[in-house]
Amino acid sequence: MFNDIGPLELVTLIVLAVLVFGPDKLPKVIQDVTRTIRKIREFSESAKNDIREELGPEFKDFEFEDLNPKTFIRKQLDNEDLGLKEIRNGFDLKKEMAEVTDAVHSRDSDTSSGGRIDMTKKPETPDPDDRPPFDADAT
Repeated sequence: MFNDIGPLELVTLIVLAVLVFGPDKLPKVIQDVTRTIRKIREFSESAKNDIREELGPEFKDFEFEDLNPKTFIRKQLDNEDLGLKEIRNGFDLKKEMAEVTDAVHSRDSDTSSGGRIDMTKKPETPDPDDRPPFDADAT
């Protein structure tokens, strides 16, 4: 919860707490805060247990952390039953890009070059008879 608080920030918080509450009331305030946090944790655990009991035995391995979208997606992608690792390993991005480029330029795929295609843009040499487009409104 407080993983990003550094030592200087912690000292600043302690000094502020002493200044605001005073040295004589500070222990009482700390006890009240810890008691409140403990009650909140007990309440949340009892609510989780009630929800698990209401869901029934089908959801015995249900974890509330799975409701976080990042955790849920990560867990599903790591699932071995889906076979996503084989799909990921079988996907060749260079080959797919070459096929897309060939389809865009409407040419047949060249397999003699080992599936490699030169993706650098080279200027085409214009025919001597071709004139650049002329726009009468632009002049």
